[in-house]
Amino acid sequence: MTSHTTGSPRRIFEKSERWRILKNILMIGIAFMIQFTAFMGASNLQSSINADDSLGTSTLAAIYGSLIFSNVFLPVLMISFLGCKWTISVSFMAYIPFIAAQFYPRFYTMIPAGLAVGLGGGPLWCAKCTYLTVVSEAYATISELGADVIVTRFFGLFFMFYQMAQVWGNLISSAVLSYGMEATPVALALNSTIVAETCGANFCNTKATENPNLTPPPVERIHLISGIYLGCMVLASLIVALGVDSLSRYDRGRTGSATGQSGFKLLVVTLKLLKEKRQLLILPITMFIGAEQAFLFADYNASFVSCAWGISNIGYVMICYGVANAIAALATGSIVKLTGRIPVVIFAFILHLAIIIALLYWRPSPDQGIVFFLMSGLWGICDAIWLVQVNALSGILFPGMEEAAYSNFRLWEATGSVLAYAYSPYLCTSTKLYALLIILAVGVIGYTIIEVTGTIKKITLIDPKTDFELVANTDQTTKES
Repeated sequence: MTSHTTGSPRRIFEKSERWRILKNILMIGIAFMIQFTAFMGASNLQSSINADDSLGTSTLAAIYGSLIFSNVFLPVLMISFLGCKWTISVSFMAYIPFIAAQFYPRFYTMIPAGLAVGLGGGPLWCAKCTYLTVVSEAYATISELGADVIVTRFFGLFFMFYQMAQVWGNLISSAVLSYGMEATPVALALNSTIVAETCGANFCNTKATENPNLTPPPVERIHLISGIYLGCMVLASLIVALGVDSLSRYDRGRTGSATGQSGFKLLVVTLKLLKEKRQLLILPITMFIGAEQAFLFADYNASFVSCAWGISNIGYVMICYGVANAIAALATGSIVKLTGRIPVVIFAFILHLAIIIALLYWRPSPDQGIVFFLMSGLWGICDAIWLVQVNALSGILFPGMEEAAYSNFRLWEATGSVLAYAYSPYLCTSTKLYALLIILAVGVIGYTIIEVTGTIKKITLIDPKTDFELVANTDQTTKES
């Protein structure tokens, strides 16, 4: 194995290491898929099964409100103490109380459980983003492609697995909720009249007494779903603990935001990024990602799917979203290689703009099943593009400061979500759609400024092919010598 010296001997990756890197990414992707099979499946039902006094949306707001605090104070501390691998594994466990609270949903059980999810979410996502970015740079040392291309591909691969959680989680919930239940012609006729007046953009928190489609499912079925989801979360934590290599294997002595500094200094680095022009410019589009996801999971499900078609169909519609999101997440990495970022972002902007305008004018009815799937699928394509591109852009804009950059990404994504969940019980759906339009427009303007001013090109990236080492354990070193 060859080496070069920059003050101390450094060791270069063997080509066989690429398979080990891919294995680690696959293990993380599978673990996140299983974990969020449970979390997404439960979250998508909250605005419908826990609609009384807006318990469900209040819990979701608590999750993302807590996530704001978590993203600022916890990621750099936990990562520096536990490392990325164990931060992911431990953070998975913080989601378990949220599922357990579904057995007895009250404000004093659901809200604390939601806060626990938020506290675990910040370190979880920051550790994942850091892990993917660092191993992407490592992979670049044995690849003909640059680190910026590889990190986009790896994020795309990860989000393919992640969004497949929408498929399995919603398949479980819909299969359990719809088993043995069929709508009668009389009920459908009654609902058609109510739907035309109260659903879609006109929806303003219609009560179940006014629309039988909004009647919560039997408690026993909710308990069965929750039991399955609990098992998923335990399994996900074990997969990371047993199947993923420590990130120290790919450490190159980086001077990033979580290397060799105290927790307080790491926090300062995270907050200092808010003074950077390029960080401020990507904040609006980051907030839009959180807001559009919150709208889909809460408002689209309640205002369109539940109101017009029934709660038992939420899962099936979200499966379409998950499949489209997963395919688009995987494809966008390859497409960007051919077209560059700008055409892909323009496509996402135009498509998302068209969907929002269509939702403003569409009046859903029970016999328009294909339209429910079409809207969720197209929304999934847009969301995948935003997630992959903005995540990758965060790493590209702040080389060597990935932990702080991704902490800020999750911070402002969570801010967008918590705002959307917070105003959800008080505004009609049409008003929420107009709010999304405004945030989207501001976000795209900020992104355009970054591209037009050449901010990305001005950043000097570290050459991964000359500044990386494989930190092998003592046994490996002894064996090779």
